[in-house]
Amino acid sequence: ITFGFKAGSGTASRVVEWQDRRYTLGVFVQSNFGKRQNFTIRGRRIGQELVGPAIREATARAEKGSIIAVVATDAPFLPHQMKRLARRVPLGIAMTGGYGYHSSGDIFLAFSTANPEAALGASGRIGRAEFIPDVDIDPFFDAVVQSVEEAILNAVVANEDMTGRDGNFVPALPKDWLKQMFG
Repeated sequence: ITFGFKAGSGTASRVVEWQDRRYTLGVFVQSNFGKRQNFTIRGRRIGQELVGPAIREATARAEKGSIIAVVATDAPFLPHQMKRLARRVPLGIAMTGGYGYHSSGDIFLAFSTANPEAALGASGRIGRAEFIPDVDIDPFFDAVVQSVEEAILNAVVANEDMTGRDGNFVPALPKDWLKQMFG
């Protein structure tokens, strides 16, 4: 449940060009957070316009939920740079209206598939690893924020109404309304 709508897993990616090379940065989210009144798309707070359909009253509230985000790239970065990319995830969450409430269990991690040979260095020899300099990392920060925002929206848009155990109902985001507003 994300912003009061059925959600789940979402993905998005961006291609970043650096020094005539193209790198892909992808994000996977498992989305389960947010108050409907805060739901924001393209900078417009739409949550207050969406009064229905509502979650069944006894259904646990998702604003107390969590989000897991995994950032993956083939760009060569060092461990401290991967931490910096992971720290940009909350900015993408905030773009959708997620603010991180008390008891929210959020997990963010980032990894690179570059430099696989660095861990296989021969004994007695210095290993080598390529990396993009810190001063050139900003386009990758942008890619993280944009991809997190899009992955969350994809997680919400891709679902249908669901009725679970004990009659717990979670509505899907009304797609006709969404097309009318942003189509």
